[in-house]
Amino acid sequence: MNVINSIKSYLIAIGIIVAVAIVIMIAVMKLKKSTKKLVRGTALVAMLTGIVVCVNMILTGPMSTMMDLISGSGTISQKTSDETTVLAQDIAREGIVLLENEGNTLPVASGTKLNVFGWASTNPILGGAGSGALNDAYDTIDLLTSLKSAGIETNEELTKFYTDYKADRPVVGMWNQDWTLPEPNVSLYTDSLMSNAKSYSDTAMIVISRSGGEGADLPANMTAVVDGSFKDGTTYTAGTYDDALNEGNDWDAGDHYLQLTNREEEMIDLVCANFDKVILVYNGANAFELGFIKDHPQIKSVLWAAGMGHVGMKALGEIVAGEVNPSGRTIDTYVYNMKETPWWNNFGDFNYTNMEDFAYVSTGFTGVETKAEVSFINYVEGIYVGYKFYETAAVEGLIDYDSVVQYPFGYGLSYTSFEQTMGDITESNGTISFDVTVTNTGSVAGKDVVEVYYNPPYENGGIEKASANLVEFAKTSMLEPGASETITISFAAEDMASYDYQNAKAYVLDAGDYEISINKDSHNVIDSKTYSVGTTVTYDGTNKRESDKVTATNAFDFANGGLEYLSRADGFANYAKATAAPTDYNMPADAKATFYNISNYLTPEATAADEDPNAAAVTTGATTSLTLKDLRGVAKDDAKWDELLNSMSLDDMNALISLGGYQTNSVDSIGKVRTNDCDGPASINNNFTGVGSLGFPVGVTIAATFNKDLAYSFGDYIGKMANEMDVSGWYAPAMNIHRTAFAGRNFEYYSEDGVLSGKIASEATKGSWANGVYAYVKHFAFNDQEGNRCDMLCTWTNEQAAREIYLKPFEISVKNVEMTSVMSSFNYIGNRWAGGCSELLKTVLRDEWGFNGFVLTDYFGVYGYMSSDQAIRNGTDCMLVNYPTQTNNVQFRDTNGAQQAMREATKNILYTVVNSRAYAPENLKTGMASWKVLMIVLDVVFGALMLCLMFIFCKNFKKNREKEAAAEATQQ
Repeated sequence: MNVINSIKSYLIAIGIIVAVAIVIMIAVMKLKKSTKKLVRGTALVAMLTGIVVCVNMILTGPMSTMMDLISGSGTISQKTSDETTVLAQDIAREGIVLLENEGNTLPVASGTKLNVFGWASTNPILGGAGSGALNDAYDTIDLLTSLKSAGIETNEELTKFYTDYKADRPVVGMWNQDWTLPEPNVSLYTDSLMSNAKSYSDTAMIVISRSGGEGADLPANMTAVVDGSFKDGTTYTAGTYDDALNEGNDWDAGDHYLQLTNREEEMIDLVCANFDKVILVYNGANAFELGFIKDHPQIKSVLWAAGMGHVGMKALGEIVAGEVNPSGRTIDTYVYNMKETPWWNNFGDFNYTNMEDFAYVSTGFTGVETKAEVSFINYVEGIYVGYKFYETAAVEGLIDYDSVVQYPFGYGLSYTSFEQTMGDITESNGTISFDVTVTNTGSVAGKDVVEVYYNPPYENGGIEKASANLVEFAKTSMLEPGASETITISFAAEDMASYDYQNAKAYVLDAGDYEISINKDSHNVIDSKTYSVGTTVTYDGTNKRESDKVTATNAFDFANGGLEYLSRADGFANYAKATAAPTDYNMPADAKATFYNISNYLTPEATAADEDPNAAAVTTGATTSLTLKDLRGVAKDDAKWDELLNSMSLDDMNALISLGGYQTNSVDSIGKVRTNDCDGPASINNNFTGVGSLGFPVGVTIAATFNKDLAYSFGDYIGKMANEMDVSGWYAPAMNIHRTAFAGRNFEYYSEDGVLSGKIASEATKGSWANGVYAYVKHFAFNDQEGNRCDMLCTWTNEQAAREIYLKPFEISVKNVEMTSVMSSFNYIGNRWAGGCSELLKTVLRDEWGFNGFVLTDYFGVYGYMSSDQAIRNGTDCMLVNYPTQTNNVQFRDTNGAQQAMREATKNILYTVVNSRAYAPENLKTGMASWKVLMIVLDVVFGALMLCLMFIFCKNFKKNREKEAAAEATQQ
C-alpha cells in the first residue's frame, strides 16, 4: 500500500493520458476517414508512449530501489547447506536443556516404544514469526520424526488421534495472532485408546508448546483474549482465540499464556494416572510456569527444547535415546508464579492521557488505518532483572528462594557427573585470571559449563548491587569418563565496577572483598575465592575504564522519569511501593515540552536546535579522480575521505541516507555500488528474491549452549551463506533483554542476562564479519517488549540499569568486533525517539564505545514519529525503507549543521560498505543493474515499434488520402 501511494502521481498521469487519448479518438469521429485513422493512430502511439514514459519514470524513480532488490541474484550451494545442517544440529544438541531426570529415566534405549501425548507433539514450534520466520524452501524435522530417527517407536494411534482432531497449528504471526491452543478434552480419550497405549508402552512423553513472534507480546490475561477485550498495544490486530475448538473453557479467570490450559491440566492428570514413568518436553522460547511438575511425581524427566529451526529437532530424539548427552543451560530464571515477579505490574499497555496532540493515524504495514498513541513503560526494578533480583532478594531475606524459583539461571543437568576445581586468582595489568579444572566423574562422555560469578561488597543504602553477577563462562570439549580439562578464565577487574548514577555519575569499583565463584548455576556455588580491592576506584575525569574511548558519565538523566526504583536498601524495604502498577498516566510537563514526533519536529527551529551552530561549510561537487573502491582499507580519518566526500552532491548523500531498506543505495558519482542487506536472526533470507538459508535453532537455543565457539560458527556460516547470496549486511543478531517472560520476540533475543547475551552475540557478529558481512546488532536500545512498539513507547529507566543491564550486550558486541552496524529501535528512551537520541547514538555508542560503523533505523516511515532530519542530526545514518515516504528524505538542508550531519552519515555508511565483502575485488560488481539494461533494450524495441507504427499510419494516411481525392474528383 505504501509503495502504491508513492507512485500515485504517476498512476494519475497514466489515467489522464489514457482519458485524453480516448477523448481525442471520440472527438474525431466526424472527420474524414483518412484523417480520423491518422489522428486515432497518432493518439494510440502517443498514449502508449506516455504510458511507457510514466512506467520508466516509476521504475527509475520511486520504484528504482525496489526493482534493484527484486532483481537480485545469488544462491546457496548444496555444500554450504549440508555443512549448515550439521552445525544447526550441533547447536541443538548443546542447546536442549535437561531440567529433571529422577531415577535416570532418560535416556531410554534405542528400540523403546513411547506413547507421545499432547496435541503439540504433532505440531511443534520450530521458529518464530516476523523476521525470525523459517524459509519455506527447506524441509523440517518434527518431534516425532526425531524420535523415530533415533530408533524410538511412537504410538501411531495416538498421533492419528491428534492429527484427526486438528491437522494444523493456529498461527501466531506478525499480522494476526491466533492464540488458540488445540488440546482434545479428556472425554475424547476413549477407554480403548488408553488401554492400547498402556499395552503399547509403560512410558509416556507429554509435549507442551508455546509460540511467540514479532508484532505482539504473549497475553497475560487469556480470558480477555477469549472474550475479545484483549488489546496488545500494537498497531496490528489484537489477538484472537477460538474457544469453540476445544470442549469446555480452556482458561480460568486470571490465567495467562505461560501456564497450562484447563485441557492441558486434564490431559496431564490423565497421563499421570495411567503411567508411572512420564517424560515432559516443554517446546517454547519463553520461560513457562512448570510448578505442576512437583504435583505429579510420575513426571520423572523434563526437557526444554525451544525452536529448533529446520533440522535441529533431530537432536531431541538423540538426547532421549542417549546418543547425545545434554549440556545446555537455562538462559532465564523459571519461577513458580509470574504474578509475583517485580515486573508484573509494569509491562503491557499504558497510554498517556495528556498526549493526544501527538497521536498519529497511519496505515502501518497493513494498509489499515490505525492510531499510534504515546504510551509508556516503567523499568522500576532497576538493575534487579532476572536472577539478579532473585539471588539478591534471597540474600536480603525478601523471598524464600526455593518456594519462588524452580530452576535458576544457568541451570542444566547431564547424564554424567562433573567435578570442578578452582585455582588461585592472579592479577596482571587489571586482568583477573584463574584456572578451572573440570573432570568427568561419571560413566558417560559429556560436556560441562564453567560459570563464573562475582558478589561485590555492598553497603546498605549505597550503590545498588546484585549479589550474583555472571562475568564469564566457558564450555569444555567432550570429556570421556575420567578425563579432565583445564580452562583459563580471564576478565578485567573493571568489569566488576558498578555504575553510580546518583553521586559519582561514573563507574565505581568499591573497596572491599569481591567473592569470585564458579557455580553450577546462578544460585549454587561450587567454589569461590576472594579478590580484594584496597581503595575505591572511581572511573571519572581522566581515569576512564580501559575499555572505553572516553570516560563514561551520566547520559540518560532525562530518561529517569522521577520514578521510585527498586532498592536493596534495608532488605528491599521499598519493594511494594517501587513495583506497584503505575497510577499517573500523564507525561510530566517538562518531558512533554521537549517531546518530538513529526507533528512538531519538522520545522527550521526544531532541526536547528539539534545542529552545531558553529559547523563549517560543506564542500560539494568538487572534482576528484577518487572513487569509493580506492578507499578500501583507508583509515577513517585519512584526508582521502574528505576528498571523496567533497565530490558528492547533497542529493548523492540523500540517496544513501533516505533509501536504506534491505540495501545500501548506489551512488554513481563516486562508483558506490548497491549492496543487499537481509533479515533473519536465525537465518539469512532475501525477502525480495525468495532466496534464503536453512534456519538455525532460535536465539535462546544458541545462548543455552553457553558455547562461544558454536556462536562464532553460527555467525561464520551466516556470513558464508550471505556471501553466496551476494548479501553484505545481516539484520541480526538481536540481543534485547528478557525483562519479562511475555515479550513476543524472546525467542530471538538471547537471555535475561547482558553478559551471556553480549558474549554470544559478539561471537556471532565476529563470525559474520570474518566473511565481510556486517551485522546490524539490534534493537538499540530498550526495545524489550513487542506491545506498543508501534506506538510512541516511552521507556523510563535509571542510568545504572541502562548501562549494566540493557546496554551491556551491545557494549560487549561493539567493543569486541572489528566492524559492525547497529539497528536502532522503535521505542523512545524517556521522551526521545531512540533513532533520534544523540545521547545513545553519539555520546555512548560512538564517543564512549568507539563505534565506527553506521546506524540504521528499524523499519521506517509507517508510524508517524520517524524522520531522517531528526535521525541524522542525532546519530542515525540510514533509513530502513526502500520507497519514498513523507519523511525519509532530508528536508532541511540549507544550514552548515544540516549538511555536516548529512556528510557524516554518508561517511559512516561508505566506510562500512567499502570495507565489507561488497568491495572485495572478487565481489565488486560495477556497471548498470541488469533490469535497467533490460529496460533500455525494451525501450529501444518499443521506440522502434512506435516509429514503425507511425510510418504505417502516415503511409496509410497518404494512400487513403489519395483514394479520397480520386473519389472526390470522380464525383465532380
